[in-house]
Amino acid sequence: MSETTQIIVGIVLLIGVYILTQMVAGWRIRRAARAVMQDLENKKALDPNSAVELPYAKSNFFKIGLRDFRPKAVEALRQGGMIGQTVAGRFYVIKRMQEQNTNSGV
Repeated sequence: MSETTQIIVGIVLLIGVYILTQMVAGWRIRRAARAVMQDLENKKALDPNSAVELPYAKSNFFKIGLRDFRPKAVEALRQGGMIGQTVAGRFYVIKRMQEQNTNSGV
């Protein structure tokens, strides 16, 4: 195999690995988002009056172990309008998961 072919194959493999890691990270964030929504629904945090604190809502830079995707999921859900945050930093559900699934046709 010529040197040019080896370089092209290497670049294609590098791009493939990058795309795969982005897909896995997206999958893990979606899975964490479902867990966060389930946690809020189990705690009956369905309006600002019943909002609860989520200990994993903020990133901990010094935590050793596997990467925790829940803080990113909380932020994505908040920005997407699925959950709300009170002034005191507590979280509650705005749109329930069942409503989202029926509206999207899933």
